[in-house]
Parts: sequence; structure tokens; C-alpha cells
Amino acid sequence: MLLLIGGSTPAGPRTPSNVLVYVLVCSAIGSLSVSCVKGLGIALKELFSGKPVLKEPLGWVLLVCLVICISIQINYLNKALDIFNTSVVTPVYYVLFTTAVMMCSAILFKEWQHMVLDNIIGTISGFLTIVSGIFLLHAFRDMPFSN
Repeated sequence: MLLLIGGSTPAGPRTPSNVLVYVLVCSAIGSLSVSCVKGLGIALKELFSGKPVLKEPLGWVLLVCLVICISIQINYLNKALDIFNTSVVTPVYYVLFTTAVMMCSAILFKEWQHMVLDNIIGTISGFLTIVSGIFLLHAFRDMPFSN
């Protein structure tokens, strides 16, 4: 048995002290779950148009990946909420999840290639507006506003 100096028991497993550890894993896995849902949506559209999608393995692989991704995502989000305050986890998760989804859809589905410049500027400015709004709400939440 390993004895620590000044103590008689070994140190237990360390929990990460930064909220980003849990939220980054949750956001990255969450962006994959969004892509799986998008792929399943395309498969369902093909199924309703009469194509034999159920015989193809891709739809089933996407469904299994979706279940695994959602399970991991919920697990890490619950761990983050158990350790850290909800008012810290929620805005960080929202911003990182939205960023990860935008990057994942840009890489996997190449959505940005088919957008005109006005739509790209609108999407980015809308995202930055939401990020700055969340920052302002949480940065000044404890500040009293009285006359």
C-alpha cells in the first residue's frame, strides 16, 4: 500500500476542478448527436419516399451512435451539474455546444459552402449576439439595479 507523507491512506481519484473538462466533452459528443439526428432525418425522408433505407446499415449505425452519444452527453452534463453551479454550467455549455454544432455541420455537411455572404454574416453575427448576451446576463446577474 502506498503511504503518503503525513497520512496513512492514498489519495482518492481526482475530480477535475474546471467546468470546461466536462462541458467540452459534453459539447463535442453533443455535436455528434446532432449530426446523427440530421443523418437519421435524411434516412427517414428517403424511407417515406419509398427507398429501401431499412436494408442499409448506415441508418442503423447512426441510430446506435445517437443512443451512445446521448448517453455520454447526459452522463457528463449530470456530472458537471453535480459538481458545479447551474448558473456556471448552463451558459458555458450553451456557447460551447452551439460552437461545436456549427463546426461539426460545417465539416461534415459542408453547409457553409452553399450559403451566400449575407447568410454567413447573419449567422455569425446572430451567434456572437447570443454569446455576448449570455455573457452580459451572467456577468451582471448579482449587480443590483435600483434607482
